[in-house]
Amino acid sequence: MAEPKQDEFLDDIEQAAEEEQAFADEMIDIDAEASAYDELDAVKAERDEFKDRFMRALADAENARKRADKDRREAENYGGSKLARDLLPVYDNMKRALDAATDEQRELASALIEGIELTMRELTNVLKKHGVTPISPSVGDKFDPQHHEAMFEAPVPGTKAGDIIQVSAEGFMIHDRLLRPAQVGVSSMV
Repeated sequence: MAEPKQDEFLDDIEQAAEEEQAFADEMIDIDAEASAYDELDAVKAERDEFKDRFMRALADAENARKRADKDRREAENYGGSKLARDLLPVYDNMKRALDAATDEQRELASALIEGIELTMRELTNVLKKHGVTPISPSVGDKFDPQHHEAMFEAPVPGTKAGDIIQVSAEGFMIHDRLLRPAQVGVSSMV
């Protein structure tokens, strides 16, 4: 009878060894599976990081495109501001020359006056073509600090404070920006 116990014991040892080997194999499979999951998680994290960087790069490219479009439009509309500002004294001098001409001078030098008027008209057309428009306030208009520059204040009877009493020089806008304010005298009556 001793032999069957010994056989059972040996069978139990063999079975335990087999179970231990199966458990070890199962642990290796679990470790391999866990390692695969860890690797998959790392790949997903890397993918998400690349996707985020890609989206940011797209947004940066779109913003750069919009900035470039805005800069192009501004250069198109306002790039000639310096030249236009430099031409305004020419406009002012021609206007003063025409305003100073008397009727007698107009008769004696009609061709000269006509030439100045044509040149003035052409200068005005070129300025308008490039978006430069005059600001022409009149005596009695209300002073607007957005478009007018007060050159002096004087108490003039019959006017209200802030009324324009004299226009020294026209102002100009280039598209929607002020190129030069109109220079005016303003009433200081209370």
